[in-house]
Amino acid sequence: MKRLFRLLFPTVALLAALAAAATAGARSSDDEPGAVYTLTNSPAGNAVLAFARAADGSLTPLGSFATGGDGSGAGLGSQGAVVLSGDGRRLFAVNAGSDSISLFAVRPGGLDLLDTVSSGGDRPISLTVRGWLLYVLNAGGAGSISGFEVGRDSLAPIAGSARPLGAGSAGPAQVQFTPRGDALVVTEKASSTIDVYPVGDDGLAGAPVVSPSAGGTPFGFDFDNRGRLLVSEAAGSASSYAVSTEGAAVISGAVATHQGAPCWLVATTNGRFAYTANAAAGSISGFSVGSDGTLALLDGSGVTAGLGAGSHPLDEAVSRNGRYLYNLTDGAHLISAFEIAADGGLTAAGQVAVPAGAAGLAAS
Repeated sequence: MKRLFRLLFPTVALLAALAAAATAGARSSDDEPGAVYTLTNSPAGNAVLAFARAADGSLTPLGSFATGGDGSGAGLGSQGAVVLSGDGRRLFAVNAGSDSISLFAVRPGGLDLLDTVSSGGDRPISLTVRGWLLYVLNAGGAGSISGFEVGRDSLAPIAGSARPLGAGSAGPAQVQFTPRGDALVVTEKASSTIDVYPVGDDGLAGAPVVSPSAGGTPFGFDFDNRGRLLVSEAAGSASSYAVSTEGAAVISGAVATHQGAPCWLVATTNGRFAYTANAAAGSISGFSVGSDGTLALLDGSGVTAGLGAGSHPLDEAVSRNGRYLYNLTDGAHLISAFEIAADGGLTAAGQVAVPAGAAGLAAS
């Protein structure tokens, strides 16, 4: 049965993608509620903090849910430390302090821990999931990616799936599947390179194709709804790329944010806009994404939203209905909410407190 599912999954995924594309960008007619998640990242016992999202974007604490592992107690320097499955029914989290990853079932009232397993490497910092397949990015030691099979209530390592980084332990920041699922992308900060790993039907990643980044220190990234790669560059810019199993080809090269340390980036559900969180500037920069994948600042100053001096904004997430942007505002120990306007502008929609050291952000 599992083999049949694997054979049918590409077709099912394609149909789901087509259905999603047909409704991409449409705001929910009933403003359905959702949730937002972050990690405590505590070395004394990691936990996922869950917050209920109301129709107006505001957040209310649902509780703290232990991962069965330990956090690092320090910044992860990554994007994707906590992620949701495509259907929103499973949540995955890294335990950077105990070299493990955790699987949760998403329930109306919170989360149920299903499994915690070794990450297959040292210091896991980022995850990506597609159907039955999960990959983790391990930043410690030589650095690597490793694959896992996602069961109903378990994670199982895939033999022979571990692959080294393209540039070799060069400060990786994120791993993510391409929308087609035929490749994995990894950004490497220290070498300013982007790795593209082809992925076979058996779930095994091949050797990486390494491409130079258009800007310095590529960090967090996302894809628009046409599959173009949008990357934040901590040196002060954002770039876009056409991605194939042969590598990453530049579309827009190093569009300056005019803001310090744009390290995290997310795209809206309709693919029309992207936002960088500028850790050194306490701001968020919005970009329009053209039909050809080109990037342009929404505001000439690079400030689409300000969070204040010392706010140190980190991870970002967009709600599943496309209406709200959330930011882990590390310096103030908050999650900040913004309503996304039709023109990409941002309006503050409330804040909720989180503990110091929180890491990662996911939203439904």
